[in-house]
Amino acid sequence: MIKLLIVDDSALMRRQLKAIFTAEGDFQVEVARHGQEAVELNRTFEPDVITLDINMPQMDGLTALSLLMAERPVPVVMVSSLTEKGAISTLEALNLGAVDYIPKPGGTISLSIAEVEAEIIAKVRAAAGARIRKSRGLASRIRGNLSVAAAARPTHTPPPSPMGKDISDDGLVIIGVSTGGPRTLEEILPRLPADFPWPVLVAQHMPPSFTRPFAERMNALCALEVLELRRPLELVPGQIHIGRGGADILVTRRAGRLLVSARPESAEMLWHPSVELLGCSVLQHCDPRRVIGVMLTGMGYDGADSFTKLKRQGARTVAESEQSAVVFGMPAELIKRGGATTVLPVEKIAEQIIKWVRAC
Repeated sequence: MIKLLIVDDSALMRRQLKAIFTAEGDFQVEVARHGQEAVELNRTFEPDVITLDINMPQMDGLTALSLLMAERPVPVVMVSSLTEKGAISTLEALNLGAVDYIPKPGGTISLSIAEVEAEIIAKVRAAAGARIRKSRGLASRIRGNLSVAAAARPTHTPPPSPMGKDISDDGLVIIGVSTGGPRTLEEILPRLPADFPWPVLVAQHMPPSFTRPFAERMNALCALEVLELRRPLELVPGQIHIGRGGADILVTRRAGRLLVSARPESAEMLWHPSVELLGCSVLQHCDPRRVIGVMLTGMGYDGADSFTKLKRQGARTVAESEQSAVVFGMPAELIKRGGATTVLPVEKIAEQIIKWVRAC
């Protein structure tokens, strides 16, 4: 049995979530009305996983999350409003140690919750077996890093890189990531130096309202410029493009130059922005020998096939190891297909990317 604690100030929301998981047959469910009750039940009920609302009386979700992680760390899935304000709070929760988030139904809850019921169940099940990462206090560093990153970031097309490579040679780094991604990317992207000579494309599974706040958050942490992809752009060094939620991210070529663009999400794909479609577009328009593919934490198998094809055609690929992955699904699928050149914990991935670029 999976012991689940549902924390929400809405009696209707508590009742409906409890009914969903009780019907599954393998969940033992308790409920709490606010953060203080959640902290107390974390001690006495000892849940395997918690769903936690953000906006609650007496003690809000972020305060409760901080106490939960300090006292008895447990996988937490935030119940989040799909607004930019909700996104900012959710990203802070992920930094504090939450594993994932699920959409808070709007309008008529009984109708809206049915639309996301399968997603809620899948995410809570995955979280129950997830690896918890303790907060490293990155949120408190963002403001301090903002001025440093801005000063380090190139404001024009840089000269030939001190890393020793021509910046116009169409090299490209692509990253696929899902559950646990924001914290994981915060371990990798800020470690890329300001003179990094290849552009970086990130397909992080996220809803539309989340990707801009996430890109802005990462931009404050990184020496490279981080942008949410909203229109076709030429790929140039010194930039990291975060695929826009509600769309897919694709590489194309025009007049001999590589471009990146967003298109409406494909109904054929289960996850968006689609890692698989990104990998396929890179296969079509890039020399795989000039490509580095990085597969990070996440549920499912998105991107495993195209990354494996890239590796077979000369690309170098890294899969995040089970040792550090919050959810080992996506990297495990790449490894199973023989598509990983190497398997590394998250803290060693940036160093490996830099080493491979220098060797090209």
